[in-house]
Amino acid sequence: MTEIQRYLAEEVAEDLADGIIGRREAVRRLGLLGVTGAAATGLLAAFAGKAAAAEPEGTADQSGGRGASETSWAPVPRESITFAGPRVPLLAAWAPAAKPRGGVLVIHENRGLNEHIRTVAGRLAASGYSALALDLLSEEGGTGAFPGEAEVAAALAQIPPERFVADMKASLTELRRRVRGKKLVAIGFCFGGAMVWRLLTSNEPRLAAGAPFYGPFPEGGSFEGSRAAVLGVYGGLDARVNATRPAAKAALEAARLKHELLTFTEADHAFFNDTGARFNPHAATEAWRRALNWFDSVEDRHDD
Repeated sequence: MTEIQRYLAEEVAEDLADGIIGRREAVRRLGLLGVTGAAATGLLAAFAGKAAAAEPEGTADQSGGRGASETSWAPVPRESITFAGPRVPLLAAWAPAAKPRGGVLVIHENRGLNEHIRTVAGRLAASGYSALALDLLSEEGGTGAFPGEAEVAAALAQIPPERFVADMKASLTELRRRVRGKKLVAIGFCFGGAMVWRLLTSNEPRLAAGAPFYGPFPEGGSFEGSRAAVLGVYGGLDARVNATRPAAKAALEAARLKHELLTFTEADHAFFNDTGARFNPHAATEAWRRALNWFDSVEDRHDD
């Protein structure tokens, strides 16, 4: 099982443990991921007794930066676009800011490019950052080509991470074309957080900043070639993803990059998604404010 397949399979087991889905659905989703029989039974049993503790180190505070009024937003129209990719045209949602301070590449969860992620792009645009939300299933016809989120996750599990990285780099090229002379940053959630870590560790100098939300750090990841300022966002109850945080911290320190690893002690995995069962409104509001402040604080990168 690949690193990505293992992560997605563990997502299913965790959803069962938290009562978000039933056992029959969990077994079905694991089957789509190629995990069956004793392997599936063992994985579900391992997560059945999940117990996560809050982690006080690096906890969030309420001080400084944008106030509550600055995080409010009015809807910004999103349009579906296509642009040149390494293999096929790539699909995305585009939300332009009226007076952009920069451009943000948005990477979706394992549910694909859905309305929630499109809304995130619109919120970024309303906050002053033109946003391009990439569909990582573009080559398969897009997220909408699949009947449900389980099938979306199964399709993502079959794609080599190198293809994701190539598509994200092409998206940065398109973003730079649309916001010339402005900083480029990236944000991703869950599976998308993992992808942003991969982009940051792919020898990509164009990013001024990255904000991976509760995404596992890739095994052996190195920030060679990166100059990005990194804000890692974690839920204190998310023991599975948090187990990779020490590796992220060590790699960031080795590269001497500006960074902060921010933990919301009472929040769980996927706490930012207001359509999900683990949504934590306090943590989501504060994480959004901190991410925008982080993007505001970095200088433009003009490297192509």
